[in-house]
Amino acid sequence: MKETVKIKLTIAYDGTNFEGWQIQKTGLGVQQLVEEAFAQIFQEHYRLHSSSRTDAGVHARGMAAHVEIPRSKLKVPIAKLSLALNSKLPDSVRVMAAQKVDASFQARFDAKGKQYRYFVYNHPAMDPLRRSQAWHIPQKLNLKEMRAATRHFLGKRDFAAFANNRNYEMETTVRTLTRCDLRKSGPFLTFIIEGDGFLYKMCRGIVGTVIQVGQGKFAAADIPKMLETRDRRMAGMTAPARGLVLWKVFY
Repeated sequence: MKETVKIKLTIAYDGTNFEGWQIQKTGLGVQQLVEEAFAQIFQEHYRLHSSSRTDAGVHARGMAAHVEIPRSKLKVPIAKLSLALNSKLPDSVRVMAAQKVDASFQARFDAKGKQYRYFVYNHPAMDPLRRSQAWHIPQKLNLKEMRAATRHFLGKRDFAAFANNRNYEMETTVRTLTRCDLRKSGPFLTFIIEGDGFLYKMCRGIVGTVIQVGQGKFAAADIPKMLETRDRRMAGMTAPARGLVLWKVFY
């Protein structure tokens, strides 16, 4: 059996032109490009194991993944591995860091939590330089009511009403959010959402609903009732993918 070195990667990407992180049967996933970069450097295919998935159009600043490389093949210092990989990757994908980790490390199962950020551009005219990085909301929003709404998501909750169904049965739809903040800086609104795990399109369901609270389509007091129903049809809309960023994975 070959002796291997386990390496943790931190990867950032603009997800605009990708079908998400994961390798796809049709379309291009970010994982495929990073694995191909490894193959070019080491002349061998190695599988990356990520902390999570992202959907088509969703971005990342801190996607975590691990890979195992035979020690005999590792001629590049690990500290310089990111430079070597980035030379093989498009500008929209970057390995921000590479570090050796313990052989027991698992990017997915060792993750203690994640932080997502969602960006909204709240101004009558959309900044064309931000059109693939933020959701444009032209009308004035009630920020006080929106902040009141975000507080209802904190703690251990069943988030079934805010997540889209996958094509398989979930073991549980209960998750714990430790942070759900809304910041404003000029026309920019930033949602910061942290938790121990997230359901499919859950962040986007939360953001879409809170924006509709700001538009007066729901009241902040409606959020607990939506959670109780466990019915996606009873909550608000799903925000577009382009405003969402996987910001950080906690270990």
